[in-house]
Amino acid sequence: MKIAISGKGGVGKTTIMALLAEQLKRDGKQVLIIDADSSPHMAQTIGLADPGKIVPIAEMKTLLVERSGKVEGSPFYNINPQVDDLLARYMVEANGLKLMVLGAIEGGDKGCACAENTVLKRMLTKLLLSPSQVVLLDMEAGVEHLGRGTIAGVDHLLTVVIPTQSSIRTALKVKKLAGEVGIKSVRFVGNRVVDEEDEKFLAEGLGESPIACFPDSPAIARAERRGQPIVELVETVQPQIRQLLAALA
Repeated sequence: MKIAISGKGGVGKTTIMALLAEQLKRDGKQVLIIDADSSPHMAQTIGLADPGKIVPIAEMKTLLVERSGKVEGSPFYNINPQVDDLLARYMVEANGLKLMVLGAIEGGDKGCACAENTVLKRMLTKLLLSPSQVVLLDMEAGVEHLGRGTIAGVDHLLTVVIPTQSSIRTALKVKKLAGEVGIKSVRFVGNRVVDEEDEKFLAEGLGESPIACFPDSPAIARAERRGQPIVELVETVQPQIRQLLAALA
């Protein structure tokens, strides 16, 4: 199963992805997390020692340009670069969870990111086609990744939404764009939900009820502030995790 997670910045998508990964691991699954957020924090969330030592693939500019096969003076790139060795070399493991950090793909006034896009998309394709693992993609906030089409091959896209108008607007835009790139299963997941009024607000704004609603947890908030691994708190939200997995099954 291949699951991507998205949503407006600050809604807690990395936290929910980490908790989901931990539960899947405890259920006997082999889990690979791909942190594709432009501001990656998954390493700390799952309890990896010295997360600052991880060098995101996207920062290895020379390697990426070499693998993209770009010929100097030519506008063309190799669309099938060799990436098999990268998949093995740049995975790390923490508490039984495998992690790969992709990092940010530059754009705008920072120049063309063709080499980065070519290699990173190829890596995602290779990983998404692996039948032996559960692959979880923690995408960057917002909707730009949908425009690049890097998650078009996933089985499910989870969009995390909190009880605010701005979060709902982003979630609805994600669903619309996901449909346009061919993602058939787009599901909403509520977070920081305090009571039934919050659940009703989300259901009315989204036009459907989220498949699970995670509570506004002081324990998780404290752990995040202290830099503690969030995965240690999976028991506190196990009913919600089970509900989420049941909906995807």
